[in-house]
Amino acid sequence: MLELRPDRQLFEPALGQAAAGTRMAGRRVLVVGAGQRRSEEADPPVGNGRAIAVLCAREGASVCCVDRDLESAQETAAWITREGGHASALAADVSHPEAIVAMVRDAHDSLGGLDGLVVNVGIANHNRFGHETAEAWDEVQNVNLRAHMLCAQEAAARMETGSSMVFVSSTASISPQSGLPAYETSKAALAALGRAVAFAGQARALRANVIAPGLIDTPLGRDASRLRPARAARPLPFGRQGTGWEVAYATLFLLCAESSYVNGQVLIADGGLSIGAARSDA
Repeated sequence: MLELRPDRQLFEPALGQAAAGTRMAGRRVLVVGAGQRRSEEADPPVGNGRAIAVLCAREGASVCCVDRDLESAQETAAWITREGGHASALAADVSHPEAIVAMVRDAHDSLGGLDGLVVNVGIANHNRFGHETAEAWDEVQNVNLRAHMLCAQEAAARMETGSSMVFVSSTASISPQSGLPAYETSKAALAALGRAVAFAGQARALRANVIAPGLIDTPLGRDASRLRPARAARPLPFGRQGTGWEVAYATLFLLCAESSYVNGQVLIADGGLSIGAARSDA
């Protein structure tokens, strides 16, 4: 069991140990990308999407968990129901527009309405500038940007007044250091999409915001670090990577009524790495 470490900004919320609350009571939330990558580790860390879905449920929401991997979405829903929450699971491949239409419709029907949406999907290729192809570029953009737009359109048509959306981006959206232009540009464009949805949603008080996580300790993040050891070998804020729960709490804030006057914004959750706040001690 991880211990609380104030010197590392490790408190109960960051560890997924905080008491349940009512910040999302009565809300019906669709989390796209609520599963997580398979891991061979005996005790893998929680992924961002799974943490978001579980936390929304702990705070009183009914959650529809969607993933391309139905079994993984069902595992997230099962976690929620074990804790006494309400959840359902669906499979959808958001690279196909028709799948998005069916997904949002089915989620709306399953939940009996819709007033929260989180889109937490993304892929990358390994093509650096000078070696990109049109086909590989479009594949990344279609999942990382087009899918978010189509999810937002479909959801907005069904959402209640005062609903909220969150798109999950990355700090790669503000830095070229990954060397992967398709990924970086697709994540950067989510800021513009968030503003567009927020602007269009004014009449029904529909809010849209973006969260941009930095280096987060998830199964996906660990796989990335194994492929590029330098990714997490540098000094980091508080001497550690973030947790999926920290991304989830930031997302929760943007979804719930506490952020009622926050709209069309990007919240960077990287511990301060993007401003140079880091230290080498662990």
